[in-house]
This record gives sequence, structure tokens and C-alpha cells, in this order.
Amino acid sequence: MRIGVPKEIKVFENRVGLVPASVRELVAHGHQVFVEKNAAARIGVTDEDYVKAGATVLPSADEVFASSDLIVKVKEPLAAERAMLRPGQTLFTYLHLAPDPDQAHGLMRSGVAAIAYETVTGARGGLPLLSPMSEVAGRMSIQAGAHCLEMEQGGRGMLLGGSAGVAPANVVVIGGGVSGVNAVRMAIGLEASVTCLDVNLERLYGLDQQFGAGLNTIFSTRQAIEDYVLEADLVIGAVLIPGRSAPKLISTDMVKAMKRGSVIVDIAIDQGGFAETSRPTTHAAPSYVEHGVVHYCVANMPGAVARTSAFALNNATLPFVLALANKGTTEALVEDPHLRAGLNVYDGKITHPAVAESLGEPYFDPLRALGQ
Repeated sequence: MRIGVPKEIKVFENRVGLVPASVRELVAHGHQVFVEKNAAARIGVTDEDYVKAGATVLPSADEVFASSDLIVKVKEPLAAERAMLRPGQTLFTYLHLAPDPDQAHGLMRSGVAAIAYETVTGARGGLPLLSPMSEVAGRMSIQAGAHCLEMEQGGRGMLLGGSAGVAPANVVVIGGGVSGVNAVRMAIGLEASVTCLDVNLERLYGLDQQFGAGLNTIFSTRQAIEDYVLEADLVIGAVLIPGRSAPKLISTDMVKAMKRGSVIVDIAIDQGGFAETSRPTTHAAPSYVEHGVVHYCVANMPGAVARTSAFALNNATLPFVLALANKGTTEALVEDPHLRAGLNVYDGKITHPAVAESLGEPYFDPLRALGQ
């Protein structure tokens, strides 16, 4: 198969779909890999590194898209990239279609098979291609939140761990999944006072066993969210419903009632955000202040640590890329229900039920769409 790796064009996005080690594996299996010039230069990976791994470096994205059957990216295709897609091509990347009808309709018109990293499932449950970036985002959320609490960023002027004789900051993490637990780990490590809310009692029990007295675990209800958010200095939104828009758990009125200079870090912004006042930002201008509360809502948080993120993501995606390349898209999707769960768009149809529901579009069973 001919596999293309274009350079990411989202603002301050320096990750890359395939690193040289992944390229070498694909070439060893008999596939051709085309990489856009300087696709990974910002993370210290040169074109020569790709050539040594067996790739062909092409000067433009146009040529990469035109030469390839399978496009492997990191972030969703922007309008200029969607215009280069064609029927019969396969796109494998993060999509986050639920809050993005323009992208969804563009992919439907393109005729591609669009497979979303974030809805591919694992044999033991979970979302294996989302997990590594959720881990990074969870850890980064505390770094970002601590920075936003500084006076110059509009924050309250608090150090997360406090000081001798001064109480630490109150950190509230809403959601106890992969990103949430990593946020908790980092916040506890910085000696903040940490509370985690979740609706899954088994998850809360596991967190309680893992972190002990260092973590306050609370069953998530509307009342509990309001009580703890209003007392928080830093709120981390780490909620996820696979394929669906994130639930709006923090209302505008709640934000208005929060402490002046407190901070919201919305990890769920890729899926529309968990606060009514959240709107996507970029690394160029990552935060804004609304109703006296600092909001950090970068839609590609792991892009700030692009080298770590790119290699971590490749560790998870490579087996699926190999399956698509070795078997062809249709056979790979038919044989593997976990990969098939990642199929969001196929031949103009929405093939993921949660995505279809969020977009108000008809849902087509992926096996039937694949002609099975």
C-alpha cells in the first residue's frame, strides 16, 4: 500500500503521523511511505531520518495526498486538506466529529473512509489510541493550570502546593478516566489539595485505593459539581463520552459564581468542552478570561510537547496502520471489530452511532456500508 504522511498544518501542531521507526516497519512489510518535506523537523526528526527508514520525501502536501492510498495524520484535516482527499482513500487520524459538522460534511463529500483514533476500541475495553494522548493531556493540564493561576495570566496568584503556613490550592478534577487520573497524579505530586468526581463508583474505589488519603473522591451529581467547583482554585474538565459531544457540566451561572482568578482547564474541548463558557483556543493564545475566570481550552494540548506525544502516539497506532496496510482497508475493518469501531465516515455515510446522533445525521451500520 502507498501510505502518506503530510505535515500537520493546525496552529502550533508539530506532531507527526508516523515517526521513522514506524516507517521502517511499514517498509519492511513491503509498503511505500511518502512523507512531506520537513514533516517532523520541529521535533528533531529530519528528512534524512525518513530516507534512512525507507520513505520517499515529497516537497508538498499535494503530492503526498495524490500519491497515497492511506493518509496517516495526527489532527483532523482542515479545509485545505479535505480538498485534497478523494474517493477510495483512507484517512486515519483524530477526527472529533461530534462538535464539528463542517468537517463531518466535508469528509462525507470527499468519499473517503475516515477512521478516528479516538473511537477505536481495545480488546480489554478502553480507547487505546486516545489513551496515550489523554495521559499527556492530563499531566499537562496541571502544568497549564498552575501557570494560569499566576497573576500575569489573570489568575489568583496561587502556588498549587502552597507554602509553609499557607494552604495549598484546591484542585477539582471532573472525570476519573485516563486524563483525569493523570491530572490527579500530577496535582498530588505538587502537593495540592485534590478532589476527583466521577459517576463510576468502581472507578472511584480504584482511585481511592491508588491514592489513599492524598485524594478526596466524590460521586458526581449536579449538587456535588456545584459545591466543589465553587470552592475550587483550579478545575480540570476530564469528561469523555466516546464519539459524543462532551456534556456541559459547568453552566455560565456557575462560572460567574466561581472565585475571581480561578482557572478552568478544559481537556474535553476537542469534543465541544464541558463548560458552557469554553471555546477552543490554540497554543498561540491558549487562555482567555471570562466572568473573572481564566479558561485554558487548547484543542491540541499534547502538541505543546510534540516529540513525546508523537512517539507515544505511534506506539499505539502502528499495529493498526500495519493492519490497514497489510490487509487493505475493507478486510482490516471487517476482521477487527475494534478497528471498525473507529470508522466514522465511509463513502459519504456516518458509520458511528454516537457521531451520527451528535450531528443529527442518519447512522449506517459499518458492516453494511462495507458491503458485508
